[in-house]
Amino acid sequence: MDILHIILLLCSICMLNIDALMFHLSPNQKKCLKEEIHKDVLVTGEFELSDAPGQRTHLVVTDSKGHILYNKEDAKKGKFAFTTEEYDMFEVCLESKMVSGGQGTEREVSLTMKHGVEAKSYEDLAKAEKLKPLEVELRRLEDLSKSIVDDFIYMKSREEEMRDTNESTHSRVMYFSIFSMLCLLGLATWQVLYLRRYFKAKKLIE
Repeated sequence: MDILHIILLLCSICMLNIDALMFHLSPNQKKCLKEEIHKDVLVTGEFELSDAPGQRTHLVVTDSKGHILYNKEDAKKGKFAFTTEEYDMFEVCLESKMVSGGQGTEREVSLTMKHGVEAKSYEDLAKAEKLKPLEVELRRLEDLSKSIVDDFIYMKSREEEMRDTNESTHSRVMYFSIFSMLCLLGLATWQVLYLRRYFKAKKLIE
């Protein structure tokens, strides 16, 4: 294995974007997981639940607008995949319900989610395009580089938005402060003139 191949492999390992979770779900309980994902990103998931007679678990994947991206009524084991249309917060919910004669035991849930480069099947790509292992790693590295560039572009746009918001807020605060000072100055001037007329009317001053 040459040095270039080693570097590519290390980069691929360091840039893994996999969320593997394992937790327990009690009967008649609902658990949700949320994650922010960028636009035009492939997301894949694989789940497996332990057996629990008399229990049915509903798994649903939705976005922040309530659109259902995946729905499984009696989830036991399976996979799902979708591509994001915009930057959004996505939610994976599992809800366990007891049925007649069910046992009140916890179900062990294993959930693995991948998005971006790690969600792509480079094995299938290599077979389809007849790529060599090094060429596959180069393609993976190319996708990783594009993902990093997209992240930097997004961070830069967010930084510009925050800077514009801060500048706008600063300008509004400054204008409001000037307006408040003018109001206070006008009120103080009116009080002085009013009190002067009042005291003159009472002949307390000339």
